[in-house]
Amino acid sequence: MKKFGGPALFLDRSDINTDEIIPAKYLTEITKEDLKPYLLEDLKLPGFDPKSDKTFGAGAVVTRANFGCGSSREHAPWVFEVNGIHVVIAESFARIFRQNMFNCGMAAIELAPGQIDRLFTFADAADATIEVDVANTSLTIKGGGREESMQFEISPFDKALVLAGGWVDYADSKY
Repeated sequence: MKKFGGPALFLDRSDINTDEIIPAKYLTEITKEDLKPYLLEDLKLPGFDPKSDKTFGAGAVVTRANFGCGSSREHAPWVFEVNGIHVVIAESFARIFRQNMFNCGMAAIELAPGQIDRLFTFADAADATIEVDVANTSLTIKGGGREESMQFEISPFDKALVLAGGWVDYADSKY
């Protein structure tokens, strides 16, 4: 079963697109594993290093609005998955990216801007971690000697997809 959480990677920007998540020049790779080293390679943020241990050691991403905009490629969720990131938390997602996450058995959690702001108060904590309980629609963030929990909403069908491990496993169990 996938682990939903781990060390938090904070990407403090809206409108991060699929080309920044996985550059188009790598879409000819044959396997998901081949995508692994290129996670967030073209993302430009002050102080962000896409090749850092923080990036490749992350288990959860916290970001702003309209995450995953751009093209509809499944490679964007795949590059997170192959790097052990099974949860992205944002104010909102591009519709197709969001559904691709659920179809892959990954959690795309939408929170209100104020809740996202509260999560970002942990961004300077080197030990910030997030644990997500999809079944009970709750998450807990810890770091810098602090801890905060909050609830989130997810549709029953999307929750079923995530808990089943993705669309293929869900369909196998139902049909």
